[in-house]
Amino acid sequence: MAHTTTQSLTSEMQECIAKCVDCHSICLQTAGHCLDIGGKHASRQHQTTLRDCAQICATSADFMLRQSSIHGMVCATCAEACRRCAEACEGMAEGDDMMRRCAEACRRCAESCERMAA
Repeated sequence: MAHTTTQSLTSEMQECIAKCVDCHSICLQTAGHCLDIGGKHASRQHQTTLRDCAQICATSADFMLRQSSIHGMVCATCAEACRRCAEACEGMAEGDDMMRRCAEACRRCAESCERMAA
C-alpha cells in the first residue's frame, strides 16, 4: 500500500507547491524561448536569473513535500529569486506573451512562498 504525504500537507502548502512547480516549468520554457530570441534575452545574466528561479522553485517544492523543518527558509529564498526573475522578465517583455506569463507566474510563486516563509 502506497503512503502519500499529501494528506498531511495544508491546503496553503499544497497551493504553494503547485505554484512552485508551475514557476519551475515556465522559467525553463522561457529560458529556451529567450535563447531563441537572442540578444539581451540570451545573456548569461538573464539565463542565470531564469535558471536560478527554476531551480529554487523545484527545491522549495521538494522541501515542502518532505515537510522539512527548514522549508520556510528555502521558501524565503525562493520568493526573492522569483521577485528578481519577475522583474527581469517584465523588463524585457516588450509585448512578448511568454515573458509576460513568466513574470506573472514568478509573482504568484513569490507571494505564495512569502506566506510559507512567514
